[in-house]
Amino acid sequence: MKNLKLTILALTMLILLGNITAAKAQTNLDTSFNPNRILEDSDILNYGSMNLNDIQNFLRNKGGYLSNYTTTNTHGDQKTAAEIIYDATYNNYDCDGVTLSDQPTEAEKKLKCRSIKTVNPKLILMLLQKEASLIEDVSPSAGRLDWATGYGCPTNWVCNPYYKGFGKQVNSASLQFLAYMQEPGNYNFKVGQTYIAKDKYSMLKPVAKSITDGDYNTIVTSPGMVSVTPQNQATAALYNYTPHVYNGNYNVYKLWQRYFPKISRLYPDGSLIKGEGDPRVWLIEGGKKRLFITWSSFISRFKPEQIVTVTPSELENYPLGDEIKFANYALVEAPDKTIYLLVGQEKRPFASLAVFKKIGFNPEEIEKASSTDLVAYTTGKTITATTTYITGALLQDNKTKEIYYVEGGIKNLVNPQLMPIKFTNRKIISKTSKDLAVYQTGAPIRLDEGTLARTSSFPTVYLISGGKKRPFNNDASFTALGYNPANILTVSSQILYEYDMGDPIIVNN
Repeated sequence: MKNLKLTILALTMLILLGNITAAKAQTNLDTSFNPNRILEDSDILNYGSMNLNDIQNFLRNKGGYLSNYTTTNTHGDQKTAAEIIYDATYNNYDCDGVTLSDQPTEAEKKLKCRSIKTVNPKLILMLLQKEASLIEDVSPSAGRLDWATGYGCPTNWVCNPYYKGFGKQVNSASLQFLAYMQEPGNYNFKVGQTYIAKDKYSMLKPVAKSITDGDYNTIVTSPGMVSVTPQNQATAALYNYTPHVYNGNYNVYKLWQRYFPKISRLYPDGSLIKGEGDPRVWLIEGGKKRLFITWSSFISRFKPEQIVTVTPSELENYPLGDEIKFANYALVEAPDKTIYLLVGQEKRPFASLAVFKKIGFNPEEIEKASSTDLVAYTTGKTITATTTYITGALLQDNKTKEIYYVEGGIKNLVNPQLMPIKFTNRKIISKTSKDLAVYQTGAPIRLDEGTLARTSSFPTVYLISGGKKRPFNNDASFTALGYNPANILTVSSQILYEYDMGDPIIVNN
């Protein structure tokens, strides 16, 4: 009897020690983790966050098996892991209501189904690590590859063989998360509904509903009561896919922070950036990144030495903005047949085709533009047969020697210091004061957006951004953002005086 009591006591102590150890492990959790808001909706829906090259580079940098893995996709075609992930998120199909063959090919779906984008490829990359450690494991088992995202494998149930295979797993997970986001009413976890659990293996259920055991969702929580109230659809979607707080969605949070960290080094409007190993150049404008589609669209506005190279994760800080497709002063035709001259952020319509031809433009120079291509441009002054210097000219008063940049009937005074900066090798035309008097006077010519400038009498460097001069708070911030000191222009106080002071540029390391 004594030995039995000792055995029971020992077992009790082991259980208590186990609970203490589990509790201690839980207390070491990242305190910034919020089980009610794990990811943002944009984190799940931003399908354009990575192109195929980005995905392949990510897999290669992590050094796992998938970086060189080739297998069949959901249609039975041989593709790399990166191609399968990219296609599942960017080149997928909605075949709802469509009659397909028993084993539809990609060509058949392309012909009969609606082409759709699904979810952020980052989400799939995170799932592949969370569910099967495939991003970092150099030698995973065949079973983990076959059930890569855990799709069709409910807890404590046999996996559905229909979804076996890496290609099917990735594609199914992409479509499933899109359904969670678009059809929230069809799934258990909903935004604003509170769910509770008591201990490590208790059941998570809605507080305000009386439901049967079959409707509960198993959840792994920390010791003591835990309540979860999804604050956005992304969080509800994650619980619908994996109804566990810890050993589940906490891992989602940690992996996302590790793989795709949000950093505070944001580049101001007017900055030109490109990702490491990526030739694409982006303009930061309105807090978004705008891609230059062609080299002419870039070089007609900026200089290559202005580009700052950043890490891929820094580039992902910005949502996608409208693409910059056309060069400055491009001639484009809208769907309604209106011909425009693109000048800066304006689209200036020609009064008629006859006016276009009379001025001397070549119809072969006209490019087709969709309504989407032109949505970012504001409509400028109409170009008529009497409009002069449509593409701009430098006119100098032969008496006062003042130089003006004249465009579209408006003359803008040019500070002599800006001549070598903005008008290199441009011809200057001499005019009388009477000639110049016919033009409306506009604002003086200013430095371009994204220009780095300072005066000879003061060391502070400014970035021209949003029409203001934004000072770098110190040299460390300038260096941390990767700007090139060789691009700093030294200008007069008079030029910088034209700008209101903007917020300082500070890098929080």
